[in-house]
Amino acid sequence: MVEKLRFRDCLGDKALYKKMLKIAIPISLQSMITVGINLMDTVMLSDLGNELLSENSLAASSQAGQFINLFMIFCMGIGMGASVLTSRFWGKKDLYSLKKTVTIMLRFALCFAAVFTVVTAITPKGIMHLFAKDEATEIITLGAAYLKWMVPTFFCMGLSLVCTIVLRSVGLVQIPLICSILAFFVNVFFNWVFIFGRLGMPRMEIEGAALGTLIARVFELLFICGYFFFIDKRIRYRIRDLFLKCRDMVGEYFRVSFPVLISDGLLAFGNTAVSMVMGRMGGAFVAANAVTTVVQQLSSVLTQGISNASGIITGHTMGEGDYKKAYRQGYTFLFISGIMGTLAGLVILLVKDAVISFYGVTPEAKAIADQLMYAIAIIMVFQTVGNMLTKGVLRAGGDTKFLMLGDILFLWVASIPLGFLAGPVLGWSSFWIYFFLKVDQILKTVWCYFRLQSGKWMKKVRSAGAEKGE
Repeated sequence: MVEKLRFRDCLGDKALYKKMLKIAIPISLQSMITVGINLMDTVMLSDLGNELLSENSLAASSQAGQFINLFMIFCMGIGMGASVLTSRFWGKKDLYSLKKTVTIMLRFALCFAAVFTVVTAITPKGIMHLFAKDEATEIITLGAAYLKWMVPTFFCMGLSLVCTIVLRSVGLVQIPLICSILAFFVNVFFNWVFIFGRLGMPRMEIEGAALGTLIARVFELLFICGYFFFIDKRIRYRIRDLFLKCRDMVGEYFRVSFPVLISDGLLAFGNTAVSMVMGRMGGAFVAANAVTTVVQQLSSVLTQGISNASGIITGHTMGEGDYKKAYRQGYTFLFISGIMGTLAGLVILLVKDAVISFYGVTPEAKAIADQLMYAIAIIMVFQTVGNMLTKGVLRAGGDTKFLMLGDILFLWVASIPLGFLAGPVLGWSSFWIYFFLKVDQILKTVWCYFRLQSGKWMKKVRSAGAEKGE
């Protein structure tokens, strides 16, 4: 279905903006708090009193964090794949199918958590060797010490993350926000205690940052899962529902959700490969990237909220059966994301000098960070629009196989080979290394725009026990 739209149609209406902001603002605030936690980690680790120790600790925690991010992206794939169905079933008021989808999702999340827990427990140094030069022994040692404390966190992160995504998909965005606010203070307090050895505790430095994070993750698990399994009265999912027979939903879950898992999994491995390329560029490059990552995350928190909101709203609209309205809303979200991406890029250019000067890293790392900021400002415009389409509108429409193809094609055929060529092979400037490592964001945005225009992204889904589509 393709409808010729006027520019006025793309602007949306008051009701859409009201609904979007109601969902997007709490999600954006939650993302900002998460970035704030990362910011406090990097600031504290860059203030250990020794410039080289600070840089190595910052680089080690950043690279160890890439492995943890790999797990989180897998969980995001599991949760976001399920949310395509849960938001649709919520729009249809089909709680039976919704619960079965959640059950399948939780079982997969627990399996992935078990795998990452075992690997991290067995070979933390082996993991670090993937992300740093073999001769960077100090970074590898520090990173391995960090990862040892992370072993129990995978079950905590996995369960709390997927439950958060489900709560968001039915419009419950305030509970995860409250949890993140409290977790922020828990994390910062215990980081302060254990990194610097306050209140009579031993000075643990990078291991103290890991311990503070572990305590915060346990808190998130107790808060989110306690609410989800015992208090929530909207979905009414309880522990006994983990044992539901879901055979009639497995096929539909895999059809819609598995491409999301593959897509996000390939993205996770792609980001890991990008980190490995960066790790081969030396500690100064890694530290510089850690500095810029926080700025990049801060500048995109609102766009991430709107991207999530666009997916939830699109799912609800299609669940109600109004596909023409969903098509028009897709263009509204595209228009909004273009404005937000441009503003985010400008913000990065405005604050880059102040942020870089704030960190106690070497002059070389600061010079590299300055180059990276210019590349990030450009990429951010396309990344914002691309995320709105790939993680929001098109994914909620059920077009998950097409998006999986885009992730495979542009990340693995363009970004990683070109980034490796520009960096370790040709030794180009930091600007061009980063630009080519992220060029998939530009290519994918153009690719997805034409898909939105075609209208082929709007797919039907089946309910539990249904023999026909919606």
